[in-house]
Amino acid sequence: MKRRSAFTLMEVLVALAIVAILAGAAGLAVLPNLQKGKYRGAQFQVAQFKSALEQYLLDNGAPPTRQQGLAALVAAPTLPPVPASFPAGGYLDKLEVPLDPWGREYAYLVPGPAGKPFDVVCYGADGEEGGDGWDADVSCWK
Repeated sequence: MKRRSAFTLMEVLVALAIVAILAGAAGLAVLPNLQKGKYRGAQFQVAQFKSALEQYLLDNGAPPTRQQGLAALVAAPTLPPVPASFPAGGYLDKLEVPLDPWGREYAYLVPGPAGKPFDVVCYGADGEEGGDGWDADVSCWK
């Protein structure tokens, strides 16, 4: 008599079901931490933009215009008013303006709220103004 050493289809299906259940449980446990990390990343990037824009303001007397946008922090603007002073490496340690953690552009407002010279806003996970929790806006001045 020959003895087979292969798995039956039922054994393979049971093993796959167990792996799927474990992967789903792990995914549900990780998802809140992923959103928290993205939200904190947005807060960190907005703080970097604020520092860079404050330095730009000190160097040039005014923040970049809305038309110049945040790109004025990584490359010398060519649209007027062209800054008199622009550091060789720009104001951010990046070659281009980063996107928010959800892959969207940050909103750049000139002037900012309540008499502030500027504001940089990430609209959170939903990408829309307002919201609560992970959908809440992240702003320079909040």
